[in-house]
Amino acid sequence: MKHIGLIGGTSWHSTIVYYQLINEMVGEAIGTQGNPELLIYSINIELMREQNAEKINKKYLEVAQLLENAGAKALVICANTPHMTYDHVQPKIGIPILHIAEATAREAVRLGVKKVGLLGNRPTMTLGFIPEFLKDHYNIETIIPEGEGLMQSHHYVSKELTQGKFTEEARTFYLDQINLLKARGAEAIVLGCTELPILLASDNADIPMLATTTLHARMAANFILENS
Repeated sequence: MKHIGLIGGTSWHSTIVYYQLINEMVGEAIGTQGNPELLIYSINIELMREQNAEKINKKYLEVAQLLENAGAKALVICANTPHMTYDHVQPKIGIPILHIAEATAREAVRLGVKKVGLLGNRPTMTLGFIPEFLKDHYNIETIIPEGEGLMQSHHYVSKELTQGKFTEEARTFYLDQINLLKARGAEAIVLGCTELPILLASDNADIPMLATTTLHARMAANFILENS
């Protein structure tokens, strides 16, 4: 099996989910008597909270190079927002970064979806690393919450979900946003925060929910198992 490097810590809650899912998915193929060898580097989430793009890019490049030198054959950034570093880091290393938007797009294509609603924090919703990727590579349109909904989503992600706080108030807010996005034409909802599937785990929506965490973990598991 191929070794991959996981860049986690943003947040550590979602990193645990990635670790569990990848092991379970690989176990489906090889059995439970073994597990894949993984390299994990957990970054202090305070780096992301500073919102200093130069510092964030520098750190992610440093970690990517460290994991490559340690033998990783591919990298997985275990969160949505840090994919803002992709364009800076990928050209400077010799192994692929498995992009979370690529994993999401493949599922949207499988479902025949051409317009998605995106939920997450402000950078994930408003910067281009997911919406522009979906548009440029797959011609999939992305819509996001409007007005106060956008800021409230950012609040819940940054102040609650990434700190392990999952409330009924937040769950109700996101279910309302899903209905609003659906009314504006969304054919599926991208859960663009790795904690959102945890918050909404018990809810059954009448619209496809593209949980980026699960789709990304499956992409990583498939890479590990290639040619094994």
